[in-house]
Amino acid sequence: MNSANADSGVPAEHLEVTPVGAGVEIRLGTPSGELSLVCTPDRARELAAALGLAADEAESARTADPVTVRADELRRGDVRDGDRAMTVDGVRTDGATVHVTWKSGAGRSWNQLYDADARITLRRRGRRVH
Repeated sequence: MNSANADSGVPAEHLEVTPVGAGVEIRLGTPSGELSLVCTPDRARELAAALGLAADEAESARTADPVTVRADELRRGDVRDGDRAMTVDGVRTDGATVHVTWKSGAGRSWNQLYDADARITLRRRGRRVH
């Protein structure tokens, strides 16, 4: 993926990901330079997940009005409406109680319990997984 921009002589943007020993090297080129990062496979997976989540949030930032759903209708990837991004990381229903694991944009996780019919306002819906 390494190439040059023929018009300006500036290196084209590129992304290379390769195994390096027991680690993973990530090289990202931009017109202003190159960034290289070597990390563990687990950290590379975390980075990939965080980038995917951020990309999803950026794409859906253009969406229309918030939607309100019952707590028992929440699904992984739903983003709660409010000042700070809170994303549903997991949902488990136990009778009339819904256990929701939230994850912050900074990567912190916590659990909250809701009545199944509690109304939760979402900034956007997560993708339905079949």
